[in-house]
Amino acid sequence: MVLHSQIIGEGTPFVILHGFLGMSDNWKSLGRKFAELGYQLHLVDQRNHGRSFHSEAFNYRIMSEDLLAYCDQHNLSEMVLLGHSMGGKTAMEFATTYPEKVRQLIVADIGPKAYPSHHQDILKALGSLNFSEIKSRSQADEVLETYIKEVGVRQFLLKNLYWVEKGQLGLRMNLSVLADTYDEIGQALTVDARFEGETLFVKGAESGYIEIYDELGIKKHFPKAKITEISNAGHWLHADNPTKFLEIIENFLQNKP
Repeated sequence: MVLHSQIIGEGTPFVILHGFLGMSDNWKSLGRKFAELGYQLHLVDQRNHGRSFHSEAFNYRIMSEDLLAYCDQHNLSEMVLLGHSMGGKTAMEFATTYPEKVRQLIVADIGPKAYPSHHQDILKALGSLNFSEIKSRSQADEVLETYIKEVGVRQFLLKNLYWVEKGQLGLRMNLSVLADTYDEIGQALTVDARFEGETLFVKGAESGYIEIYDELGIKKHFPKAKITEISNAGHWLHADNPTKFLEIIENFLQNKP
């Protein structure tokens, strides 16, 4: 089975991997902007997310193999690879395993270290959605609000809603497997993983996912890594400050300081 994607533009292949509980749709606006720079954007849904296939197996090694199969299917090589959060971990795993496939690596607001579990409330909120009773997006939002006060987070999650059939809503992601295998999301990159190519880590100033003391660990795995911070941005830095995010990525792609 090959991952679902949205392909925009023509030129050098540029693959974007979304974060946990996200999907390719989250990147359409920025994808169009990158396409205007002369790239063919591949906005990919990772397994158990978006419109891609569901599977009981879920870890970064397997998701990296999914991406390899996708690249083989679409004859992609020498690509730009960008991943956010969970997608950043997949991108790191892929680049260190198949370095010949990656021209430039961009990792958005995640490091190679292990992270403790911290999405339990979100998973509980999504698990509380009873689609035998919920018949609209607004009703789903009301249920989520009892667990999640941040409007932006709820809007992000509600993008997963879709009509399974007339009158029947559901979630695109494979929630049961994602909840059962959640510990995999925080796993660290293996100790000896290394990518010698051009690499950019972009962190949100208000995020906390990448701290100053993480930079040594990043350089160990990615010796050519540049680390840049975006002001007025949290973990969803590409949504919080898309203009600055686009500028930083464009400069990196064009090897500007």
